[in-house]
Amino acid sequence: MARMPGSMYRQIKGQAYTRREYSGGVPNNRILRYFMGDRKAAEAGQFDIIVELSADNACQVRDSALESARQVANATIRKVAGDMGYALRMHTYPHQILRQNKQATGAGADRVSLGMRQSYGKNVGTAARVRPGQTLVSIQTIPEHYLVARDALRKACCKLPTPCTIRIVKGAEHLKGLV
Repeated sequence: MARMPGSMYRQIKGQAYTRREYSGGVPNNRILRYFMGDRKAAEAGQFDIIVELSADNACQVRDSALESARQVANATIRKVAGDMGYALRMHTYPHQILRQNKQATGAGADRVSLGMRQSYGKNVGTAARVRPGQTLVSIQTIPEHYLVARDALRKACCKLPTPCTIRIVKGAEHLKGLV
């Protein structure tokens, strides 16, 4: 069965459903890596610039959207900065379990489907619940690669289901003429 449109899972409704030990068959997390680039230099504070992508609205972000945002941001900055000229970090983890009450369609479907009777649903994926202003992705780099890091976060924002804001957290004084 095809994936449902993202608008079905975007709104935050009801209480959080995160306990995997009580629900069997939860699909695996699609995010492969949470740190890319030179993690040791980032933890030591050797990069002058920190740029963050934060969500503007409260919503749920599917793990596949987070993974595609990570891939496009990582590929964009790695082309210019090289493997060790940046550090990219994913800040959110998809804990929320998504369920779907699958409906049969076509001839004879009325004999197969139960409609809304026992409509708890099967686990179809995971998502991260995001608050307004929460940081989703951050990139640490040097001032020469600031414009590429900003463009990488702009491309990552296009993959997410909410409007996002790109802001400089550290190092704005090094960017005279670039901001």
